[in-house]
Amino acid sequence: GPLERSSVDRTTLSFVTGLLGLGAAFILFQFILTPIILVLQIAMAEGGLSMEALNSQEQLLASYTRELILSNSIGQVIGLAIPALLAARLHSSEWVGYLRLRSVDGRLLLLALVGVVGLQPVTQWLAELNRELPLPESARLVEQSQLELIRRVLESDLGLVFNVVMLALVPGVCEELLFRGYAQRQFERAAGPAGGIILAGGLFGLYHLRPSQLLPLIMLGLYMAYLAWRTGSLLPAMAVHVAHNGFAVLAARYVETSPRYDLEAIEQASMPWYAVLLGFVIVGGVLYVMHTLAPHVRDE
Repeated sequence: GPLERSSVDRTTLSFVTGLLGLGAAFILFQFILTPIILVLQIAMAEGGLSMEALNSQEQLLASYTRELILSNSIGQVIGLAIPALLAARLHSSEWVGYLRLRSVDGRLLLLALVGVVGLQPVTQWLAELNRELPLPESARLVEQSQLELIRRVLESDLGLVFNVVMLALVPGVCEELLFRGYAQRQFERAAGPAGGIILAGGLFGLYHLRPSQLLPLIMLGLYMAYLAWRTGSLLPAMAVHVAHNGFAVLAARYVETSPRYDLEAIEQASMPWYAVLLGFVIVGGVLYVMHTLAPHVRDE
């Protein structure tokens, strides 16, 4: 591709394009496309644009929940997924393989999903540790607005299928194309497989702007980054991402509709040590079998 013909050192080029790709997509998605799409939707719904609605975050969340989540999802497709595809094409005419968009053995896919089960108590425990870290009030406010939108979506009458598609399927596909598809490939070329996995996993945690969930998100990002590298396919990482988010949506929906449970209390609950230990054993076992099995499967 055109970028590969550059005279810049290959290691430097790969590292810089990986960072620039993530940064540009983040800005395009968060600060340009999503707000524009939201404004257009509100204008179409109201037959004109009301600045009052845009000035009040509470009114936006209460009156335009559907428009907010649709704007977010459309923004991810146009701002994250499509730029990842275009950027890969600038590096290689074989952009499908470059992004690891290839089939994967069913055994590896099943193993990856078993790991999601083990990750649940581990990430919950990491969230407990995360809560002990000092966080600036501004960071908490940003995160609170995100959580409020998700809560409004879950409590709305938009339907379970809509919620799973918007909160699990769309981010699971779009974010993986950008992080494990494009950015990780660049970081691996710059710093090797281990460096690529660490960078892609760590930046995935930072990208979400959720300080109280930084450690769990990094753990999830590292797991998916390893899967993409070891299997040579993006599909296991996508499946894990969708399954993890989908499980959270289903669990939150169940809690919201059950008077016996309180969502906030459950989120603050401590995870028993034996559940955390079992989670680590499951994830460790999955990684061991995956590391051993994947090369043989690819050679079959």
